[in-house]
Amino acid sequence: MTSLAIDIGNTSMKYAVFNNQSMIHDGRIMGHDVEQLAYQVEEYHPTHAIVCTTASLTEEQQTTLRQITKQTMFLSHTTPIPIRNLYKTPETLGMDRLAAAVGAYMQVKSNVLIIDMGTAITYDFVDNEGNYRGGNIAPGMQMRLKALHDYTARLPLVKAEGAHPHLGEDTETAIRCGVIDGIRYEIEGYLRQFFLKYHNLSVFFTGGDELYFEDEIKKRIFADKLLVLKGLNEILSYNLK
Repeated sequence: MTSLAIDIGNTSMKYAVFNNQSMIHDGRIMGHDVEQLAYQVEEYHPTHAIVCTTASLTEEQQTTLRQITKQTMFLSHTTPIPIRNLYKTPETLGMDRLAAAVGAYMQVKSNVLIIDMGTAITYDFVDNEGNYRGGNIAPGMQMRLKALHDYTARLPLVKAEGAHPHLGEDTETAIRCGVIDGIRYEIEGYLRQFFLKYHNLSVFFTGGDELYFEDEIKKRIFADKLLVLKGLNEILSYNLK
């Protein structure tokens, strides 16, 4: 079976083609040109598709997505999934977070913490029994940099790229180090607490922003930027069975 997983965000679309559980092609398209997406995957002749979207799509865009394959599923909080969702308000849970949780748990089948470094930083946990227990949401790197500029009178808007001394040597490096090191210490704090509380814990790191971690921490993290797409394919396969 050749299937297609589509993750539509606010500014771009990520997609992957699978032959059963093996990913054979993936890509990213800026914006929401679903006709371009259809063209990119046409040669693979996918028979089924699953769509996860945080963007508002027009009826025309949804129709185009449905026409790519014989059967297209739009992921929602009512879609059956191979883990148990214990979130108290499942209708408010981002479907990309849920898909990432599925993608991580199905790889290790043990306690798993998923850290997604996107516009926001999300922390999601699935236990040994396959129960999605919930997670936390914090501002992402760009959001923090922008907030320091927008909510103060004199602080400049600083880019994440650039000099990064141990301590800020001027306002620019003080902001950059404060934001980036603050995120790193935040994540390291989560890791310490989770490793103390849960045995056989695996940690998956996904999303666009990358941070430097000490070697001892890096050894315990699986980096997987395609985690949401893999989770979507797992959900699609589960429903087809």
